[in-house]
Amino acid sequence: MFETLPNARRCALLIAASIAATGCAAPAFGQAAGQAAMPDSKAGSARPKLSDAKPASPNATINLVHLLVKQGVLTEEQAAGLIKQADDEAYIARQAAKNASTKADEAAKAATAAAAAAEPKGTRHVTYVPEIVKRQLREDIKREVMAKAEQENWASPGKYPEWAQRIRFYGDVRARYQGSFFPTGNDQFNAINFNAINSGSPYDIASSSNFPTYNASQNRNQVRFRARLGMDADLTNGFLAGLRIATGESNSPVSTNQTLGGSGSNFSKYSLWLDRGYLKYQTPEQNLVASIGRFDNPFWSPTDVMWYRELGFDGLAVQAKYQVSEAFTPFGVLGAFPIFNTDFNAGMNNANLNAASNNGNIGFSKYASHDKWLFGAQGGFAYRFDPVREIRVAAAYYDFENVQGQISDCTPQTSADGCPSDLSRPLFAQKGNTYMSLRNLGFGSWNNLGQSNLYQYFGLVQKFRPVVAGASLDFGDFHPYHIVLDGEFVWNTAFNRALAVGGPAGTLPGNVGGYIYNNYGPSSGGTAYPFNGGDKGWMARVTVGNKEIKHFGDWNAHVGYKYLESDATLDAFADADFGLGGTNLKGYFIGGNVGISDNVWASLRWMSANNIGGVPYAVDVVLVDLNAKF
Repeated sequence: MFETLPNARRCALLIAASIAATGCAAPAFGQAAGQAAMPDSKAGSARPKLSDAKPASPNATINLVHLLVKQGVLTEEQAAGLIKQADDEAYIARQAAKNASTKADEAAKAATAAAAAAEPKGTRHVTYVPEIVKRQLREDIKREVMAKAEQENWASPGKYPEWAQRIRFYGDVRARYQGSFFPTGNDQFNAINFNAINSGSPYDIASSSNFPTYNASQNRNQVRFRARLGMDADLTNGFLAGLRIATGESNSPVSTNQTLGGSGSNFSKYSLWLDRGYLKYQTPEQNLVASIGRFDNPFWSPTDVMWYRELGFDGLAVQAKYQVSEAFTPFGVLGAFPIFNTDFNAGMNNANLNAASNNGNIGFSKYASHDKWLFGAQGGFAYRFDPVREIRVAAAYYDFENVQGQISDCTPQTSADGCPSDLSRPLFAQKGNTYMSLRNLGFGSWNNLGQSNLYQYFGLVQKFRPVVAGASLDFGDFHPYHIVLDGEFVWNTAFNRALAVGGPAGTLPGNVGGYIYNNYGPSSGGTAYPFNGGDKGWMARVTVGNKEIKHFGDWNAHVGYKYLESDATLDAFADADFGLGGTNLKGYFIGGNVGISDNVWASLRWMSANNIGGVPYAVDVVLVDLNAKF
């Protein structure tokens, strides 16, 4: 029947909404459910015949809505919405009427009391409130109640208060299988782990045969897990705050992975770290964004040849963009980031240390600050050729202040003794950068004329002021599938090859500072060890498929090549997966992603890396991930 009426679906919706909201009885129905009531068929009838049916109860109203669903006029979702709306508005109306009646009674009592006080004793007075005043009072109270209900959301069960609606929680979980496979021929003996030395006690060069090394020969199979939970809070007027915690085996800046069975094994609990924490101000269109604290990389990077994609930045950054036209949008970034702050109590604790290296003061003095900073500036633009093609280009300049190693005279008698140059060593590194010894230890009775107690730290040989240029070209001709070409080039403008003097580990006098310990080629005629590090790097990649993996069936695949010389950039912040992290690596990679549900997807990547210079090293890494976000 309803299908034959004009606009039947819209009318039915309006009728059901009206019945549910007002609580009035439904129009009279015929003997069969769904038939409309008709007036007396006689033309001369004085009035339409009224149904003597009782007013519909709430259950009858709900039955009507269910009938409309059964007839196909309403969907289940629409019916649920109408019933909830009816309940909410009926609750508000009852609350308003109740409050109005209470306040009217209180007003009448107050008026009676006031009149009794003013009249002579024995006078009787009957208070009368005009009906128009009562109606006005009810309307005022109803508006007040509804305003309060809207503000506090108590009339809508399940809805958060206004302040809570400005907080957004998000997170992601990733389970990973990681296989690391090493071919024969890698040089395990000279794979020196400088990070293990610099992050612990100084190494005794007199025991050079026992240098700590990173794994370069034994295959590994690991099951790893990552979980992150974040919160963004809108503080109003453009201000925002954010926090995020994450898993991780250590405070490494480039990994939040936790190896299952690690960190104590036997089902031991794992650590959580503060991964993000910031305050931010942004304009409504986000043309200007200023951030302070620990936040995501503010610089646009199409690849991870310079910055690992999950790296967090500590400091201050300002991002700006301006849409000149629908097709052209320039942008820029400025930032200052402390990467090392001198310990407040840093100093010598050995009264026998060389006075010449301590400004004439023997022992127990403090070091001058040796803070390290990163300053960066980037400019670029996005240009849309047409609705389906876009290019983005940017160039950046980065200045790493005070990261180069410094040499000092020092006579440590134990591994606990410090030297002024120690502060210049990197406290976190991966591998690839060129390292030199930092302490001039000399000869004396304290080290058996250079035969023992040669405690040494290692620092970076080069300064780092890289220039980076990147571009991304997006072809959306087959939308939702895209073809994206990414490329990036890095050049360390502060690189100085003349600084790379010395020789490989095992051929140097361990007491001398300034000698190079890695990135040497094989000897020529048994005498020369040519330095074969470098200052440049680049990466190119092609990606085909969906730009984002959000739903079941979404997919993309990529293939690329990376070439990153030893001192093109700091190895601490480079990709942590390719070649198991760092610089001085080249090779191919291939991978893909596929959606297996909404916000759940699987990934597969294979990366084959080889050393560019230095000792022989190669590794194939396979990553199989199951990802979910919320």
